[in-house]
Amino acid sequence: MPEVVKIILIVIGSCVGFLFSALLTYFLVIIISSLFVDTTKIYDKHSRYYRVLLNSFTGLMSWFMGIRMHVSGLDKFNAGVPEGGRFLLVQNHRSNFDPILTWYALKKHDIAFISKEKNLHIPFFGKIIRKCCFMSIDRENAREALKTIIKASELIKDNQVSIGIYPEGTRNKECKGLLPFHNGVFKIAQMAKVPIVITTICGTENVHKNYLRRHTDIYLDITGVITAEELKSMSTKDVAAIVEKQMLDRIG
Repeated sequence: MPEVVKIILIVIGSCVGFLFSALLTYFLVIIISSLFVDTTKIYDKHSRYYRVLLNSFTGLMSWFMGIRMHVSGLDKFNAGVPEGGRFLLVQNHRSNFDPILTWYALKKHDIAFISKEKNLHIPFFGKIIRKCCFMSIDRENAREALKTIIKASELIKDNQVSIGIYPEGTRNKECKGLLPFHNGVFKIAQMAKVPIVITTICGTENVHKNYLRRHTDIYLDITGVITAEELKSMSTKDVAAIVEKQMLDRIG
């Protein structure tokens, strides 16, 4: 075997070994870090360290699964949200990948989603999002749901995170139109006195079919912003009508 080929093989082997060691170390850090999270607690302080873990893991996952993000409407965001300000993000919901790819695409805003309780118990991952102020909501219990709404507004007012919610309440598995809204979640923005950022996401329903086979293009569009000033004189029904119209105009 020519000497140059031997050198190339040695270099390739060293690179593969280094990459494997780096990935192993990275996942060990995630596992060990998750051991320090109290699964019985809803955190009211955002952890920068766990947010870095969350975003790095999401970026790695997106690369491995061949996901390509396309974000539009940032001009509307910049016009409606004060620089560095917090907000309530609302979005249509078609896939479990919706919040994952949204918090990564808008990672500088530290968005914490209100999620199903079982998502907070996913091994390792659930503990990381818990430390990033993610929380669950019980839609079958109005009193408990109100507690979550109040908690979310307090996190925003305390400048810990921005909050992401799905007015439909659950995934629209048919991926057509929108499910009926739960209007009460819009109170989060009104109580915190922050804007509502209306977004749509398309293509996430194709990720599980495409990964390891082809790229998946995901389109995240910021369709508009309802300012905090505008929200003062609006009912949650009025807000829902605006959100629904803008979403349907985008997704059809």
